[in-house]
Formats: sequence, structure tokens, C-alpha cells
Amino acid sequence: MYSLHKISVSTIFIFLFSSASGGDPFFPAAGAGEAGMGWSCVTKPGFWSSFHNQALLPFNSTASAGINYHGRFGISELGTRSAALIVPVENAGLGIIYSHFGCRDLARHSAGLACGLKLSEKISAGVQADFFAEKTAGEYRERRSLSFEAGLHIMISEQACLGIHVFNPVPGALRRDYLPSSLRIGAGIMLSRELSVSSEAELSTDGGPDIRTGFEYSPSGSLRLRGGFSSQGNSFCFSVGYRLKQVQIDLGFSTHYSLGISSSASIIFSLK
Repeated sequence: MYSLHKISVSTIFIFLFSSASGGDPFFPAAGAGEAGMGWSCVTKPGFWSSFHNQALLPFNSTASAGINYHGRFGISELGTRSAALIVPVENAGLGIIYSHFGCRDLARHSAGLACGLKLSEKISAGVQADFFAEKTAGEYRERRSLSFEAGLHIMISEQACLGIHVFNPVPGALRRDYLPSSLRIGAGIMLSRELSVSSEAELSTDGGPDIRTGFEYSPSGSLRLRGGFSSQGNSFCFSVGYRLKQVQIDLGFSTHYSLGISSSASIIFSLK
């Protein structure tokens, strides 16, 4: 017989799976800085780009490794743990990622191999092969799925850019197990050397559209402040990041109109 705690967690699982993409375990909840921008990051270069738009991988100039934890509403069973390794290669970038969502009774593991390439001075593209494994308690079988995702990044000018990302563009009729598909389209603008803003929209087969917007402000070379908003869950977000030599540390927070506050923490090591 389930305890009240397990029943409450199961209820939130059902709520999340039927609503916000930010609560979807297939959504790449990686990067505390990205969380602080309301996940408006399809045009944002950075270490966690392999989770959001593989076309941004060539913008990573040094080999790096990082880990991230995204805790939903203070409930450990809804946490996502992620790790990645990024290696630049001339005009390209390679990425290896891993993510784990859930707990002992319901867990989803994902792993991916990614490559991003600069096609020209203003256009870059990327692709990633994904593997998913879902494990549940009891007599239910373990489900495994293979898929892919791809992204495109276009520099319109020195200050403005566009980003497009598609996840699992495979018709459901061709799949044995359900796997959501999504499309993200966004734009970013550098208002100054210290301030950038971005906005994007996501359409997913797992829920309604999500409109996101965010900003990043760098008052110094080491400190970064970010804020954002996501229409799913009326989520307001904030994060702060600090770089100390070869280490980047970020903390992020987001709200949900009925479920409370989620927090994120990530650390990135430059492997010089």
C-alpha cells in the first residue's frame, strides 16, 4: 500500500506529464543559467548547448566537462541529474551527454552523442543521436527508445541571430513506444557588450505551446545575472553565475503558479 508521500509524488508526476514542457522528463532541464532565463536558450551559446541546440556546439572554444542538478519543487523524486563533455575540433564541436530523471519507482535515463559544425561564417548546424531507457517498479517492462534531434543557428547580423531545434521528428506510427516530438524557434539580440535578450516558442506533442523570454547581463567579466519567464506554469526565473579561473558556477530558480519553486545548480570545468 502506497504511503501518502508516494501518492503525492505520483499525483505530481501525472500533473507534470500532462502540462508544462519544463516539467516533462524528456525536456532537457540542463544548465542553471538556462533555467534562470526561462529556458529561452535555443540561441544561447554555452556549455549546455548540446542539450538545447547542437548547432551551438562550435561556439565552445575549449574542452569542458560539467554536471547539473535540477530539483523540481523541492521533491527529490522529481530531480534531474545531468552531465556532459564538450570537445572542440577546428570548426566543429563534439558532445557527450547523460541525464537521469526520477527515482527508484520511476526513472528515465537518456544519453546522446552530438556534433555541431560551422557551415559558413553565419550558419551552423548540429545533430545528436539519442538513447532513452525508462524503468518502472513492479511487473512493467523496461522501455527503450532510439531517436535523434537537430538544430540550426543563423547569424542575421553581428547583433541578432535565429535558432531552430527539432526533437524526435519521427512519426508516432513508426514507433513502438511513445516519445514526444517538439519544435523550438527563437531569436536573440545583443543590445550591448554586457546585455543580451532572447525569446522563443516551443510546440510539443506532449502539451500546448510554450512562450519563453529571458535576458543575460554581465556587469563584469566574472559575474552574470539572468532573468526570464515561461508561459507554461506562469514561471518567473532568475539565476546568478560566477566564473573563477577555469570553473563556472551557476545557481538558478524558477516558480510555478501552483507547485512552488524549482532550483538548479551547475558547475563547469574548463579542461585547459
